[in-house]
Amino acid sequence: MRLFCFPHSGGSAGEYVRWADALPDIEVWGVQLPGRGARAEETPFSRMRELVDTLVAEVDFGTSFAFFGHSLGALVAFETARRLRDLGRTPPDRLFLSAAPAPQLPPRGIPASHLDDDGLITALAPTYGELAVELREDAELRELLLPGLRADLAVVESYRHEPHAPLDCAMTVTGGTQDDLTREELEPWRVHTTGPFDFHLLPGGHFYLREQKDSLLRLVAEALRQGRPHTVSRRDVKP
Repeated sequence: MRLFCFPHSGGSAGEYVRWADALPDIEVWGVQLPGRGARAEETPFSRMRELVDTLVAEVDFGTSFAFFGHSLGALVAFETARRLRDLGRTPPDRLFLSAAPAPQLPPRGIPASHLDDDGLITALAPTYGELAVELREDAELRELLLPGLRADLAVVESYRHEPHAPLDCAMTVTGGTQDDLTREELEPWRVHTTGPFDFHLLPGGHFYLREQKDSLLRLVAEALRQGRPHTVSRRDVKP
């Protein structure tokens, strides 16, 4: 089983590298998008369709895999799963969607991708906390991180949900109890699958996955173990 992990706005694959030790029976793959990490010199995507089209064209996900996405990454994981399904390719066995409102809900927040650097950092401060302070104080860090972060915000701000038939994979939705995302914004993900659905809130804010990494990874591991018999059976009868 492979677990492909999609980072939040401004995040990189490095967020998930340390997960591998806690998931010894699962191959953890971090999705490294242009404009960050080792690909910092590449032009980042600013639109969801272009991002997903390129991703499904360039990546062989294999035949037994799951997606985990946090915040923006949850939307990217969801749209990638839908695109794979629509292309007749193997979809993920399970989606883990973290700290992201259901896509059919009205956009939340005020657009910020167009702001100058100081305005953008101010807008990010309530969610990004210490990182926003570091960005304000470190010009080199701003130059390194803000282009990718700004493009990611443009992906979110320009995204518009297009209704399609629901997926049939299992879906796990998680969030933080102190995040400003409410249960009423998270639970409506339920309509996007006809498969098993479960919902969990863990202590913490928007980045609860760092504070509660052990608890989250136990949840992930257990969900994937439970899903394997169903996955094998479904593939056995596939023409």
